[in-house]
Amino acid sequence: MAAPRPPRSADSPTGRTFLGLLSLPERRYVADALRTETVGGVVLLAAAVAALLWANIPAISASYDTVRDAHFGPAALGLDLSLQHWAADGLLALFFFVAGIELKRELVAGDLRDPRAAALPVIAAVCGMAVPALVYTAVNTAGGGSLGGWAVPTATDIAFALAVLAVIGTSLPSALRAFLLTLAVVDDLFAILIIAVFFTGDIRLPQLAGALAGLALMWLLLRTGVRGWYVYVPLAAAVWALMYNSGVHATIAGVAMGLMLRCTRREGEEDSPGEHIEHLVRPLSAGIAVPLFALFSAGVPLSGGALAQVFARPEPLGVVLGLVVGKTAGVFGGTWLAARFTRAELNKDLAWPDVLAVSGLAGIGFTVSLLIGELAFADDPRLAEEVKAAVLVGSLVAAVLAGVLLKLRDRTYRALSEAEELDEDHDGIPDVYEAGNPQYHLRMARIHEDKAAEHRRLARAAAAAAGSGGPGGNAEGAAGSSAPGDRPA
Repeated sequence: MAAPRPPRSADSPTGRTFLGLLSLPERRYVADALRTETVGGVVLLAAAVAALLWANIPAISASYDTVRDAHFGPAALGLDLSLQHWAADGLLALFFFVAGIELKRELVAGDLRDPRAAALPVIAAVCGMAVPALVYTAVNTAGGGSLGGWAVPTATDIAFALAVLAVIGTSLPSALRAFLLTLAVVDDLFAILIIAVFFTGDIRLPQLAGALAGLALMWLLLRTGVRGWYVYVPLAAAVWALMYNSGVHATIAGVAMGLMLRCTRREGEEDSPGEHIEHLVRPLSAGIAVPLFALFSAGVPLSGGALAQVFARPEPLGVVLGLVVGKTAGVFGGTWLAARFTRAELNKDLAWPDVLAVSGLAGIGFTVSLLIGELAFADDPRLAEEVKAAVLVGSLVAAVLAGVLLKLRDRTYRALSEAEELDEDHDGIPDVYEAGNPQYHLRMARIHEDKAAEHRRLARAAAAAAGSGGPGGNAEGAAGSSAPGDRPA
């Protein structure tokens, strides 16, 4: 077996290595996070398919609207909401809570803590949001459509992208997966800012003041070391309800609470409090909250005019082109320009077409795109349905194109992934991370010496069985003599 390739240095003679080998702690964190997101993405994909079937099978399609529009909740608290609104404003708060923790961790312990390392994913994410918005604006300016949906094609759905990877069976190297995850985290940050700035209704100051007071109390409790879910869960629910009634989108409360958690490890801690809570909440977010949102938001009637209008009206057409063309061009172009001007060299095991394929995956907008579409066209339900159909079509086209590009390099990806996982000395640390460890090389020497001794024993046994003077005798002679380097020390 070929020796494992040595880890790429973070720095090259001309600058930094882009998509180089991750540090071992970062690699393990990314693997854990993406494992949960992949499972959640498959559930999300199933929920989207179920929503489409439910909304389009004639015998049961009427019940979809009935269930989705059913209201429940305490009206006295301003929370008599439809099931769809509970999913969009309530359950997605969990999604944005996890996004807030991810962002905090990236800023204090991940790639974003180093301005040089952060430059590439941040620039790629900014360009990956700006170019789709420009594509949408250009299409609707030329076609006389509404500019209100400019933010719909700007988002990336990491869970859906990972579900696509799981479905097509492509094993990306950890560096590409980490780049996609970091890109999605920065993408989520800007999506949060867009929702907070552009989709906030009339501000009601008493409720907003109450929400801010609740957040301040939570911050104080966290800093003084108070523990117990029975303290924080009721407080979080109160903050969410006050934020919802303040006119600010309720998911902002989730982000704010996620950002408050400490995400750096202290001595003796296996996980920081933020990482611990993220491990508990992420499965609820990825496996329940987001799929339920998809179930009650992705049910677009395909037999009506929504699908037919995707390529006929400028608003949905702008969304499709923004996701498929704008996202790919924005992320790839931003990455290439950033690498060029920061003097970062691409990992020699990868090529720019790999970055192009991952950029195509960023065109899968789904969850946040559906949410922004509902907010942008809340006063025009028919156009909102057409925009939702456009999000589904654009995400599907982006997934297919990216999947084709990734499959073309699948053999290379699998070889790189196997090299990253190889652990011949069985110490729990991949060999690629131990090239500079003398003890590792001594362990490997003993392993190969033991293998050589076993093969010499087998050769002598085979020679004895075959008798002397024949081919076995030659084998015995060969087995009996070995180069000095083959003998055990």
